[in-house]
Amino acid sequence: MARHTQFIQLSVEERRSLKTLFRSGKGANRLHTRARILHLLDREVPPPEIAQTLSCGIATVYNVKRRYESEGLESALSDKARSGRPQQIDGRARAKITALACSAAPTGHARWTLRLLADRAVQLGFCETISHNAVKEILKKTDSSRT
Repeated sequence: MARHTQFIQLSVEERRSLKTLFRSGKGANRLHTRARILHLLDREVPPPEIAQTLSCGIATVYNVKRRYESEGLESALSDKARSGRPQQIDGRARAKITALACSAAPTGHARWTLRLLADRAVQLGFCETISHNAVKEILKKTDSSRT
């Protein structure tokens, strides 16, 4: 038996916000795809045709429709927060570690090593603990890597 799609009805305000989003051209590609899915469902375009037009899976079309119906427009357009461990080292500590790496090496050493940087960052109180691999990742994200 064929699946009959119940199309959605966007309010005037929701249509206006989608048009504003389309005109701005800013935002993630995923956001625009979801907005176009909602727009086409409002215009009663069948989901298989939407999936083919937007080069996305038909499951995506149904998932966006389901999230719109259950949670509203904003939830259908944006991703939910993902679980994960929060960063232990804030931006100030990262900047201080980077500045430390750019400074002169301690006496008795020709240059900074990752382990020296990690130990000195803890001594200076930039953070409670840090591994040399974490220092490597901090320096890798800047253009001042001394490794």
